[in-house]
Parts: sequence; C-alpha cells; structure tokens
Amino acid sequence: MAGGTWSATDKPVLPGFYMTFQAAAAAAIQPGARGTAIVPVRAHWGPANEFVEISSEADAAKAFTRSESDGATAYRTIRLALLGGAKKIIAYRLAASSAVASALTLADTAGTPANVLKLTAKYSGARGNDFKVTVQANAVDAAKKDLKLFEGTTLLRTFTFDGDSIQAAADAINGDSGNLWVVAEKLAEGSGTLANVSGVSLSGGDSGISGVSNADYLDALAAFETREFNVIALDGVSDASLHASVAAWVSRLRNEGKGIVAVLGGTAADDTAADAVAKAIARSASLNHEGIVNVGTGAKLGDTAYSSAQIAAYVAGLIAGQGLSQSTTYAPSPFEDVTRRWTRAEQEQAVRGGVFLLVHDGRLVKALRGINSLVTLREGQNHPWKKIRTIRVMDSINSDLQRTAEDSYIGKVNNTEEGRLALISACKQYMQSLAQAGVIESDGYDVYVDPEFTPEPDQVFLKWEARLTDVMEQIFSTFIVR
Repeated sequence: MAGGTWSATDKPVLPGFYMTFQAAAAAAIQPGARGTAIVPVRAHWGPANEFVEISSEADAAKAFTRSESDGATAYRTIRLALLGGAKKIIAYRLAASSAVASALTLADTAGTPANVLKLTAKYSGARGNDFKVTVQANAVDAAKKDLKLFEGTTLLRTFTFDGDSIQAAADAINGDSGNLWVVAEKLAEGSGTLANVSGVSLSGGDSGISGVSNADYLDALAAFETREFNVIALDGVSDASLHASVAAWVSRLRNEGKGIVAVLGGTAADDTAADAVAKAIARSASLNHEGIVNVGTGAKLGDTAYSSAQIAAYVAGLIAGQGLSQSTTYAPSPFEDVTRRWTRAEQEQAVRGGVFLLVHDGRLVKALRGINSLVTLREGQNHPWKKIRTIRVMDSINSDLQRTAEDSYIGKVNNTEEGRLALISACKQYMQSLAQAGVIESDGYDVYVDPEFTPEPDQVFLKWEARLTDVMEQIFSTFIVR
C-alpha cells in the first residue's frame, strides 16, 4: 500500500494517495476501525514471534498465563492496556534463541524398555516444566489406558486410548481439540503398551526471556509494519537507545503514511528521583515528536507500583480506546495514586516540556493534559500538533482517505473533469460526517482542486481546508462582586 507525505520538490513515483498536513488544514472519507494497540511482550508460554489478538484479561491469561515471574511481562502489559480502554490488543511474544519447549519421553512395557512416545509442550517456555504425566489403566475398560496431564496438582486433561497401541496414544493426544498443552510423537511401536508412570515431569523448558535484547525488539518492530494498529507501547522497557530506535521508526512510518503513535516512559528510579522532573523533560526533548508520547510518572494499583515505562501500556490503551471527539485530558484512571506527586509548578513545566502526566487531584488519579513529546515545532506545524487528539484526528483522516482512494479511485476512475468532481464530492461528504461528529467545525470546510500545481495526466492535486475542533481544557472567568 503506497502512500505517505509528499512535497512539491520531491514527488513520489509509486501510485497511491499522498497527504501532507500543514497548519490550518486537514481531511478524510469513510471512517475506519480504531482502537488497536500493539505490544511486544515476554512470557513463559505462548507462540513466539507471532501475533496474538487479545480482547480480554482472560484471553491474555489463556495465551500467555498470568505469570509475572523471572522477567515475564505479557499479562501485566496487556492488562494495563486493557485498563486504558483499548478495544483490541495485538501481542507479540519475544523469545531469545535459548527458548525451548519442555519434553518427556515415555517407555513401553517390554523386558528391555524402549522409548516409544515423546510428549513436547506446545510452546517454548518454563511453564511446561510444571507439566506432569500419569499413565495408568482405565478404571472402566481394562483394554484401555489413561494418560493424565497435570499442571502442578491441577488436572488439565485425560487422554483415553487403546492400551495395546502407541499410535493410538499419540492420536488421542494430538486429535483432542481441547488439548492446549502438549503434542505427541510416536518414536517406536515397541511392545505397543505404555508403561505406567506416576507424576513424571516434563523438563528442559526455557522461556528465552533473559536473552531478549534490543535487537529482538527491533525485529519485532519490522514485523509490526505488516499489521494495522493505532498505538504501540513497549512492555516496560526504558532503555534510551531502544527508545531512540523506536522514535526513528515511528518517524519513518509516519512519513510513509502509517499514522501510528508510540508511548514510552522511564524507570521507577527516574520517576521518583529528586530530579524526576528534569529527567522526564529531558526524555521528551530527546524524543521531540508528535508521534511519541512520553509518560513522566508511575502509578499504584493495589499493592503494586508501576514505573512510567510500564504505565505507558495503560496510556497506549487510553489513547487507542477513545473516540476522535474525545481527549485524554483529565481522563480518570483506575489507579489509586501516583509514585510521585508533582507540584503545580512542576506540572506546568511538564506541560511546557512535552511530558504526559498522571496526577492525583485529591480525589482520583487522572491524566493532566493530552500532550505528546513535541517541544520544537517543525516547518508547517503549529501548537495543536502538540495535542494527542489533533494527531489522532489527522492520522485517522489520512488513513480513511488513503483506504478509500485505493479501493475506489486509484486505477479505477478516469482523470477527467467528471472523475475529479466525483472524487471531490466523496471527500466533501466525508468532511460533512466529520463535522456532524464534532471532529471539525461545521462551517468553513472545503475540498477543491489545488490551482498552484500543473498536474500530469495521472495526477490530481487537492486542497483541503478545515478547522479541527478541540475540547475545553481551560476556562477563564471573571466574577464581578458589587
């Protein structure tokens, strides 16, 4: 799908829809799906280097387990994003080359036992080391046997099969649609009968967490380019060099027409340090981009304190889950407190310095102001570019326009006066829908052929004019006392 930005001095060569936004301009056509956050995670279970769609905490627990031990981040990260309100999470498990699935080899009943059946956990990871197997005679039919699979002391599944066939045992395990835990491989037929065992553990599983490096995150980012999503967060990682790579990646993708926003944060130590304000502001200054949100404070929920890098997943969910006419400013959160309460003067510094803060107002924890890390405006930008809402609106408009142009116009409609009028009419109808939704002002928007350019026979230059709406964030009053 070709698209992205363009300039009069460097026009793209691929067919596609190209849009450039400047102060006092914006546009779109048929609203697309919104609300998807994507996160790389580490876990002791689940498919590695694959995408898993999650819409509930139960989905997260089923896919990756609830474990947060030994560096596992999947359940926590997904849960925080869901708490933020994301409609869908796309999770991608990272695992180093050391990741391996646990396994167990079972023998037959011959005088000299032979290894006849191998059980291997469905996914790499330490979870499989907690699986235990018991093989025994079936209590009802003496000609059959039961293979019981436990996790700790919990019975996961009972597989019943003909006791005189190793292949029957393998088929019973692999053919069970409810079996989410192991796969069986027949090694030999042997005597045809599995020897009875009691509580024998699978072993050798490694989650591949300790070996995950920045390179694995960068590989994940490359894979993310093939998916459609709105917001990305890391799983609590605060490494400055990785953040720089993420920022460069976001900038490139946005220039290529993929309107995404990344949410990043710092360490728990930075969040609570004496110079926490300076550290957070410096982090925003290093990122300095409308597509990057920098979270400056951690938060507490129950007995757990989360760093700002971990809270980034919550903020990503908050951004993804809101409608285009909503703002993160003063959005209430489920947290009970923040890990450091910033003073009013510090909060003002945060807003000026491009830091997204959660604050405790004496009653609840809420977002202070919906801003991104953009501090220094670039050419063609103005103050609204610092607002998360503004960027989301422009990204959504661009995405809608690009999709509709590719589906219905590019390569399908003749570049005649009639064809251009049809395109402009569709664009105006979409602008009207935005106005009705309160995303742009209802008066003063327009779409027309840009007279500044002389197009080639296959080119159309459009001009869009609109005023984006915003939410009330500051109310100034004067009370006259007589």
